[in-house]
Amino acid sequence: MRPITAFAALCGFFLSSSSLVCAGSSAEAHSSFKPPQTFKNINLVRNTNLEKGYARETVNVVVENVDKAPQSTYYLSFPSDVFNKVGGLEVRDRKSSEKKPFDVDAVSVDLASDVQYFAIELPEPLAPKSQITLGISYYLLNSLSPRPAAIQQADKQYLTYSFSAYVPSAYPTVTQKTKLKLPSTNVPDYTTTTGLKSGSDPERQGTAYTYGPYNTADVALGTTYPITVRYEFTKPVITASLLERDLEVSHWGGNLATEERYWLHNNGSKLVNQFSRVEWTLTNFQQLPSSAIRELKYPLKPGSVDPYFIDDIGNVSTSRYRPGKPPKREGSLELRPRYPVFGGWNYSFRIGWNNELSTFLRRVAGVDSYVLKVPFIEGPKVPEGVQYEKVVVRVILPEGARNVRYETIENASNNGLPPADQIKSHVSPHKTFMDTLGRTALTLTVENLSDEARDSQLVVTYDYSLWDGMRKPVTITAGLLTAFVAIWAIGNIDVSIKKR
Repeated sequence: MRPITAFAALCGFFLSSSSLVCAGSSAEAHSSFKPPQTFKNINLVRNTNLEKGYARETVNVVVENVDKAPQSTYYLSFPSDVFNKVGGLEVRDRKSSEKKPFDVDAVSVDLASDVQYFAIELPEPLAPKSQITLGISYYLLNSLSPRPAAIQQADKQYLTYSFSAYVPSAYPTVTQKTKLKLPSTNVPDYTTTTGLKSGSDPERQGTAYTYGPYNTADVALGTTYPITVRYEFTKPVITASLLERDLEVSHWGGNLATEERYWLHNNGSKLVNQFSRVEWTLTNFQQLPSSAIRELKYPLKPGSVDPYFIDDIGNVSTSRYRPGKPPKREGSLELRPRYPVFGGWNYSFRIGWNNELSTFLRRVAGVDSYVLKVPFIEGPKVPEGVQYEKVVVRVILPEGARNVRYETIENASNNGLPPADQIKSHVSPHKTFMDTLGRTALTLTVENLSDEARDSQLVVTYDYSLWDGMRKPVTITAGLLTAFVAIWAIGNIDVSIKKR
């Protein structure tokens, strides 16, 4: 292996501008904001996982209050050049991970600043000289770059990831290290450090690379040491620039209809030459790895029926649905695009299916209210992972539904869904065939998600009375009767010419 010249931008994490607006932070803009030096990082360990098409990081840090008074606000500092790349940011007490995540607000600073901040509100003020272990988890979208940027159709693909050996922090850090988990042992290039520690750096063990530990108590805040690793990743880097997901609730039909519309892009290496169908057939026959999207597998909830697969041209027959056996097991929808999607190529399509509504809907006893519990997103489940730049979820409720509320539910561990206050939402009418007032539609918009959010649940509560359910059939019946009476009345008008 040979070390490469140290370069690349410092990678950190921050929330997108849209999330800042949704969070409703009360902090005013401060062009020269500096966090008070009330804390010190005793020990910091950053774990970076590069086994998927996006970087997933977990930072565990032991924090000590060095002030004379109790403190409840801990600031995180991040470079501004990754402002729109972060998703799923979550902070918990490492020793009490079963408790709810901490509240996190963005501190609005001058956009021209090189540093941005988050304010973490501890559930209880930390007493002087006391310590707490924070678990900070997040992932970075579009943070991996192919190198070389263009390859032959059958060549292996390599990605690069850049970061700083010194983790960005608003406070002094005594000791720190970074652990990398790579998808393979084929790592032709990586940065080696000099003077940061005794012995070789990084230390390598299989697919794991460890930079540090470093004694950084005397290192000035803001100091960086660029690191770049280049590793084999002969899989597609799947990115959905937009996912539109519709869930239509029908009380009369007892049905939940789901449709998802995807705009996919492969962020991997592009092809040097034109695509060869003969070479592609040979690659498939030999079952060789490829950086193109060959197929997508969708796990569907038990009882899913009537699946379909349509792209811009029309119905795609290269799909197969395997219902769950026994019926309580998940089904599998396997999709094969019309053409392999290589680096730089796009593919747009839609899929849909139906489910029994009783599986997801419950009525609140004694009142005219209903509770709908559905997955926030589903999507393909593939080893290389999927990253979503923008997701729009629309829940179309029956006509007359009102007082619509929603909440999101996650597991004990972080699975990539931001807090509810960082999700844009609005309720609007949605008119379909033979509607009177129009159906009630709840629309949720969120940016920077990953397939780790598949385990999150969306709970929608709404009021819906008997009269609301009878509104459409009564209106239609009244309209038909009115039409019949009008036709009968017009037919009985005497329009004959008679003598007076």
